[in-house]
Amino acid sequence: MYDINDLKRVMERLRDPQHGCPWDLAQTYQSIAPFTLEECLELVDALEQADIEHVEEELGDLLFQVVFYAQLGQEDGQFDFDSVVAGITQKLIRRHPHVFHEGKLEGVVHDKTTLEDIKRNWESAKATERLARAQHSVMDDVPSTLSALARAQKLQKRASGVGFDFDTLQAISLKLTEELGELSGAIELGAIQEIESELGDVLFTVVNMARHLKVDSEAALRKANRRFETRVRTAEGDALADGSRLDEENIQRLDARWQEAKRKERSR
Repeated sequence: MYDINDLKRVMERLRDPQHGCPWDLAQTYQSIAPFTLEECLELVDALEQADIEHVEEELGDLLFQVVFYAQLGQEDGQFDFDSVVAGITQKLIRRHPHVFHEGKLEGVVHDKTTLEDIKRNWESAKATERLARAQHSVMDDVPSTLSALARAQKLQKRASGVGFDFDTLQAISLKLTEELGELSGAIELGAIQEIESELGDVLFTVVNMARHLKVDSEAALRKANRRFETRVRTAEGDALADGSRLDEENIQRLDARWQEAKRKERSR
């Protein structure tokens, strides 16, 4: 069986200036970043579908991305795999004082800590880290590369930590109604820029509602996408079985196909 040291050695071999792989040798931090994002998304997809076999495979692919970056860091003399491991270990110990007594790996805290205390400690630790990095806003270091839904959720959570948030679901519902009204007004005026702006506000408010309901908006939309895709594929299959195609059918027939696809989905 191979272990992490063997994987690191594979990476060293791939990046060997004389005998390595031309493709791997040509890569930089920036060039492999898209592949990292792709691997993360493939892992999430496997997790959501409970495809454990592929979860294991995707975890391996993602681990290789970490080893790749660590190799680049080692070549640049900036960091290496061991320093990455040391850094995350130190951070986790620091952010979990309710587990690691006096910041020691084997230190045991015997008093039980509530979830609310844990959240406060976590946010406090992160705030201290931001100050240490000369970052003073709660909005600092929220990655701009996150998807729009995920970033909206992250920004809202950060703002909530300093009290900038809705108190109740009812308040969010009223805000959503208000935003929908403003969107309708922009549509009536035919103001393209205003429509985009107001639609963005509607989506942002929906994310806020999802957050208050403890629902991950990104995951919820991915599942909705999957349901939509499955239903369309079912409708296509049903049409073909009847010797027809969806683009040949009228709206009434398409609606019937859609309802049948939903019924089949519920009966599975």
